[in-house]
Amino acid sequence: MSTIAKKRPQELTRAELEIMQILWDKRRAFVGDILDAMPHPRPAYNTVSTIVRILEKKGFVAHTAYGRTHEYHPLMGREEYTDQYMTGVLSNFFGGSLVQMVSFLSSRENVSMKEADSIIGILEELKKEQQ
Repeated sequence: MSTIAKKRPQELTRAELEIMQILWDKRRAFVGDILDAMPHPRPAYNTVSTIVRILEKKGFVAHTAYGRTHEYHPLMGREEYTDQYMTGVLSNFFGGSLVQMVSFLSSRENVSMKEADSIIGILEELKKEQQ
C-alpha cells in the first residue's frame, strides 16, 4: 500500500526560487533588472524570461504591461511562501512533529552552543507567551 503525501502548495524549483528572491528584494522588476541582479555566470535573457512566465502561470508573479515590456511583481511574499513550504516539510516528513524535526536537524547539523542558547531563548519566550 502506497503512502500519498498530503497536498501541499506548489514548490519552487531552484531557478524559480532564485528569481523569486530577487523579486522579493526588488518588489518590482523587468527581466533585465532580474538578470542584472543575478550572479555570474548569468543565464540567457530568454531563460530568465521563460522562468518568470512560468512563475506567472503558477500564480507566484503578476505583471504590469508597458506596451510589449512587462514589469513583474510577486503575488506571494517570502514569509508566506516559507511558511507554506516549511509547513509541508513538517507535515510530509515529520508527521507534524516539531520535536522530530528539531531532533533530525540538530543531529545532522553542527549546532553551536550560541545557536543552542538562542533556540532555548526562543522557546522560553514562546512558553512565556502561552502562559
